[in-house]
Amino acid sequence: MKNNSPLRLVIVSGLSGSGKSVALHTLEDEGFYCVDNLPLSLLPEFTQRMLDQQINIYHSIAVGIDARSGPKDLHEFENIMIQVRKFDIKIDIVFLKAELNTLFKRFSETRRKHPLTQRGIPLFEAIEIENSLLSPIAHEADLTLDTTSTNIHQFRSIVKERLLTQKSESGLSLLFQSFGFKHGSPTDSDFVFDVRCLPNPHWENELRPLTGQDPGVIEFLQSYEVVDCMFNQIAQFVENWIPEFEAQNRYYLTVSVGCTGGQHRSVYLAESLCKYFNDSRENVSLRHRELE
Repeated sequence: MKNNSPLRLVIVSGLSGSGKSVALHTLEDEGFYCVDNLPLSLLPEFTQRMLDQQINIYHSIAVGIDARSGPKDLHEFENIMIQVRKFDIKIDIVFLKAELNTLFKRFSETRRKHPLTQRGIPLFEAIEIENSLLSPIAHEADLTLDTTSTNIHQFRSIVKERLLTQKSESGLSLLFQSFGFKHGSPTDSDFVFDVRCLPNPHWENELRPLTGQDPGVIEFLQSYEVVDCMFNQIAQFVENWIPEFEAQNRYYLTVSVGCTGGQHRSVYLAESLCKYFNDSRENVSLRHRELE
């Protein structure tokens, strides 16, 4: 079923406590028509209704899908999406997750109940069951975001950056992210590069309080041939594989670069990579996880 409507559908799913409500509220603030906890089996009918010219006053809609849709519907997620894709609209599937200890802490701080604990299931077991139930959606996700290390303000910025940036018809959204291994590795990346082998400005007293955005650190790192070699090889690797991701109709590609603290080397290389790809591509963005 072909349709010339510019309708865009964003499906937001993920573990309870990972930020689905924040994501939906953020999109709603940006003009999306949002529906939370829509039964998955109703998604094709809902999409058809939104395409009806009599009520099609929104060009962007977002739907929250969670474990309350039930095992039967969630097991049929792939088949349900086949029906929805027949409408020939733009679809983004976003899956949110967080580490187990973080989810425990969030439920404790907010005193909210996990939707599955209402059946008398302990919280730990409820999260494990939910993770299993939602695996078909996680497998099909275009974009996976780990909210373990982000606060609500950072997360809202990430949602806007990744979902509200206009993507070109022929390309995908490319994010370069710096991070520090001592703060944990990102789990929502397509590629992770470890640059801890490079000369470290941390051991220069005058450079220690600075970042990879400062001229002194940039000059220090540019003086080493091995740093330039690392940059060229990462850039060439990413450039070689972008067409393969685009051929699979992938909308998002996240490349993370990590050093020890996420302050100097990774920041410099992420900045350099972003600038390099900005010269030839649209929809290139940058995030420094530890500097936020």
